[in-house]
Amino acid sequence: MRIIFVRHGDPDYSIDSLTEKGWREAELLADRIVNWDVTDFYCSPLGRAKDTASCTLKRINRTAEVFPWLREFKGRVHNPFNDFDGICWDFLPAHWTDIEQMYDKDNWAKTDLMLTSKDDIHAEWTSVCEGIDSIIARYGYVRKGRYYTCTEHSDATIVIFCHLGVTMAMMAHLLGISAPALWHGFFLAPTSVTVLDTEERVSGEAYFRCQVMGDTMHLAKGGEDISASGFFAETIKEKW
Repeated sequence: MRIIFVRHGDPDYSIDSLTEKGWREAELLADRIVNWDVTDFYCSPLGRAKDTASCTLKRINRTAEVFPWLREFKGRVHNPFNDFDGICWDFLPAHWTDIEQMYDKDNWAKTDLMLTSKDDIHAEWTSVCEGIDSIIARYGYVRKGRYYTCTEHSDATIVIFCHLGVTMAMMAHLLGISAPALWHGFFLAPTSVTVLDTEERVSGEAYFRCQVMGDTMHLAKGGEDISASGFFAETIKEKW
């Protein structure tokens, strides 16, 4: 089985849609996806993801099933380092790397830092984990501990249009990696493509393995620059 995660195009967050550049990116992405043999499409309920998906879906006369838990990973926490409330997956290195539990794939959401949130971060995390498991169970893959069992091999390919944060959360669950480690250590550019395939070396047992992460070949082919939306490469000169 193959799962393909697609981040939305360059966003205009003020209207929850795409910038002019984002629309160009989405069309170039569609040029790529229309050649794929896709079993099913899934999508976030947020406008920027739905608009990105629309360029592909209109061309091939397909629809995508929308799930509320595929929205961007939510939850704000209070950061004691700077007395600032921010999203729970965006910290400076000194704010989280010394917290050993943040590297614990099962318990990072129960750290004191995450518990400062008025939202229930652990419940949000659980919802995403259960959500992606419910999708892949449709194709015969059922979670057993930290891997999956399958009564019959599937060649299904699914495409999920969503967001950087929630994609990393799903990958953390599927691959058994701490979500904060993925959030802070990897970047997915707008309209980038990330591919996970099952490895089934023993009959009836499967584990997902990342084959491609953050690929933007469609942008290079179309002469479109890669957007840095969500990537902070510059030094912050003011108090964060």
